[in-house]
Amino acid sequence: MARHKGLSFYQKKKKISSSTIREIFSWIFGIFAAILLAFVVVFSIGMNTGVIGVSMEPTLFNGQEILINRFVYSVTSPRKGDVIVFLPNNNQNTHYYVKRVVGLPGERVQIKSGRVYIDGILYEDNFDKIADPGIAENEIKLGTDEYFVLGDNRNNSEDSRSGNVGLVTKDTIIGKAWLHMAKENSGIDFIK
Repeated sequence: MARHKGLSFYQKKKKISSSTIREIFSWIFGIFAAILLAFVVVFSIGMNTGVIGVSMEPTLFNGQEILINRFVYSVTSPRKGDVIVFLPNNNQNTHYYVKRVVGLPGERVQIKSGRVYIDGILYEDNFDKIADPGIAENEIKLGTDEYFVLGDNRNNSEDSRSGNVGLVTKDTIIGKAWLHMAKENSGIDFIK
């Protein structure tokens, strides 16, 4: 065999070991399994819908997509401050309503001087004063499975103050609004 004179740049070819290949495939399998599990969880307990109208501004905006957790209220009950999705009066021919829970079963709700009172005590929130108390002008006693809900845009919302929506019963609640597409950066945020 003839040797070349001068400088020679010989590179040894590296072989990929079988353990490296196994590790790469285990990572690919793990990532695939995690994505598959996420899809199964989201689509089995979740559901998505769009917000219709401006009644939940500034929290949620018209046309914004939200993910609903349909499972949570089968093991717990809605809490004050939860944003829920429901069918008013269980009307299957209407769109889903998205509102915030203000009054819980057994409580007394009244709107006086533009503010919400629960059991005679001022309910503190950071939303505008209410111009029209609707049916809540007189004190309303909530039943064992009834909830009083309001839109965050208090003066531009059809909610429990309205006779055609009224009190929300637990069996008409689809679930808790869980995540939404952020309007500014198209990311996903939890609903507060």
